[in-house]
Amino acid sequence: KLPVSYFTERPKLPDNYTQDTWQKLHEAVGAIQSSISIKYNLEELYQAVENLCSYKVSPTLYKQLRQVCEEHVKTQILQFREYPFVMHRNSLDSLLFLKKINKCWQDHCRQMIMIRSIFLFLDRTYVLQNSVLPSIWDMGLELFRTHIISDKQVQTKTIDGILLLIERERNGEAVDRSLLRSLLSMLSDLQQVYKESFEQRFLEETNCLYAAEGQRLMQEREVPEYLHHVNKRLEEEGDRVITYLDHSTQKPLIACVEKQLLGEHLSAILQKGLDSLLDENRISDLTQTYQLFNRVKGGQQILLQHWSEYIKNFGTTIVVNPEKDKDMVQELLDFKDKVDHIIEVCFQKNEKFINLMKESFETFINKRPNKPAELIAKYVDSKLRAGNKEATDEELERILDKIMIIFRFIHGKDVFEAFYKKDLAKRLLVGKSASVDAEKSMLSKLKHECGAAFTSKLEGMFKDMELSKDVMVQFKQYMQNQSDPGNIDLTVNILTMGYWPTYTPMEVHLNSEMIKLQEVFKTFYLGKHSGRKLQWQTTLGHAVLKAEFKEGKKEFQVSLFQTLVLLMFNEGDEFSFEEIKMATGVEDSELRRTLQSLACGKARVLIKNPKGKDVEDGDKFIFNGDFKHKLFRIKINQIQMKETVEEQVSTTERVFQDRQYQIDAAIVRIMKMRKTLGHNLLVSELYNQLKFPVKPGDLKKRIESLIDRDYMERDKDNPNQYHYVA
Repeated sequence: KLPVSYFTERPKLPDNYTQDTWQKLHEAVGAIQSSISIKYNLEELYQAVENLCSYKVSPTLYKQLRQVCEEHVKTQILQFREYPFVMHRNSLDSLLFLKKINKCWQDHCRQMIMIRSIFLFLDRTYVLQNSVLPSIWDMGLELFRTHIISDKQVQTKTIDGILLLIERERNGEAVDRSLLRSLLSMLSDLQQVYKESFEQRFLEETNCLYAAEGQRLMQEREVPEYLHHVNKRLEEEGDRVITYLDHSTQKPLIACVEKQLLGEHLSAILQKGLDSLLDENRISDLTQTYQLFNRVKGGQQILLQHWSEYIKNFGTTIVVNPEKDKDMVQELLDFKDKVDHIIEVCFQKNEKFINLMKESFETFINKRPNKPAELIAKYVDSKLRAGNKEATDEELERILDKIMIIFRFIHGKDVFEAFYKKDLAKRLLVGKSASVDAEKSMLSKLKHECGAAFTSKLEGMFKDMELSKDVMVQFKQYMQNQSDPGNIDLTVNILTMGYWPTYTPMEVHLNSEMIKLQEVFKTFYLGKHSGRKLQWQTTLGHAVLKAEFKEGKKEFQVSLFQTLVLLMFNEGDEFSFEEIKMATGVEDSELRRTLQSLACGKARVLIKNPKGKDVEDGDKFIFNGDFKHKLFRIKINQIQMKETVEEQVSTTERVFQDRQYQIDAAIVRIMKMRKTLGHNLLVSELYNQLKFPVKPGDLKKRIESLIDRDYMERDKDNPNQYHYVA
């Protein structure tokens, strides 16, 4: 066994060990502070500290170390006193002072790191166990803050100098950014100094600078340049935070720039420049406007208001001016494309902008009742009519989709229906439709948008045309079985009156062969469909005539009225206007236009005497035997009377008549269900049910009319109360 003997007591330190060791450590700290080499080995010094700590000398050692450090820091303040207290803004003193304070700080940090490495054992044992005591590093910071940076003069000079450098940089000068980074990091390390002494003043000066700059540049610059400048300033300040400011300053700093350069001028910016940006379609500037306004509280809201105002004002100029009617729909489509593109590219497809755009379109397009609906119907007609060579099927489909978007905004859709029906009838009856597929596609779009009731009559028109084809196949077979089939080939379209527009019948004098053929068809048709009544529409008839000239045979594609006039020249070579009128029975103005087309147009089958563009009473018409034309079959167009104001008015009046019936039906429906109802409630219910705009005065008239016709009655005691009469 190996005997182990225990110490009964710890070995004592040699006499004067504590004092001698502290002397060594004191010398080492002094050497570090004076930046000269240390006489002793660092390991030896570290061991010495550990020995002293083991013998409970730690409190004294910490106290002595603090005292030495404090004395050294106190002596450092003297070097800053030699600088003049009041510095001129442009003097070099400021920069020299900052460099000096920065060097002092850097030296202090380096010294404290070395001192801590020697006294590490003290730091990790005694100091760590005493929560009240700051670590050696924190003690160094505290001393530097207390004796140097908290000095009124030093602090003022330091912060003035830093602010001067930042101001110069903002004015475009190059400054020492590493110096700024080091000094501001020093203020951050010294805890509250950065927040209380620097940041507050920095933000105040920033506020003043940008407030003045915002006011000045709003006067001097155009909006795009101003916004570009704001963007640049925001980027610069962001870069400042990354490079040398404390991260905590970012939020208040950026908010300050946004408030002074943007927030204070939101309305002014938009009033000064938004309209021109939108007019000129400046996509990149609009994108920048949207992004900047989104950064500021209330920015998006005010941009939305101005956006809506712009759309309403611009749209109103398109819709309200009768001189623009010719191009109204195309301009509306172009404008819609433009705002869609801006929303998609500049406003990041923001739902609020989309919804407000729709509301604004709906507002301005209904400022002029009925006309836009009428013009949209005519625009669709121009696109669906044969001869519209500009569009392929895909393009046509795309145009129709765009039209439907504009159509959605219109309140009086029944006006559109009336004009659309009139134009569709012309296309179907004259075989002028560009494509059956496109017609059916448009019909399905209308059905999807407005429901089956809206398109039922239009669908009925297509059905009539298809049924007519079947009837004609049967009629041809019927004619072949006749003993005298005749030499005229007859084609008839049978139209259901309720589906088609109303046509005014015109009685004309047909020749005997035509009358005979009409009777044959009538016998055939009524034999299959007893109880029906046929009414011939001579205004819609057309024919192909064969003619012989000196040059040879020709064929003419002509209207029924043109046919009746030309057939007269089988009986003679010259007739007066009055003779033709008597023989054909065609109405005066219609006959004049018919003769104009035959004698004054491009294909002059007749010669008018005397010459002239207009047909007057007493004019004579002579058959042109010398007629020449490069084509064999020639289409002689009827002189198109521009759709007269009367025709437009009559279509619109028919719409209003239909509306009155709808209002009457709705009132009776509501009263039948509710039995008794107050005037205001009835009007409110009507507004919910009716799909077209209507004025309260018009509703009142319809209610009075129904009271007169005993459908309802007023309450005897309360004139605003109505009762249904069964």
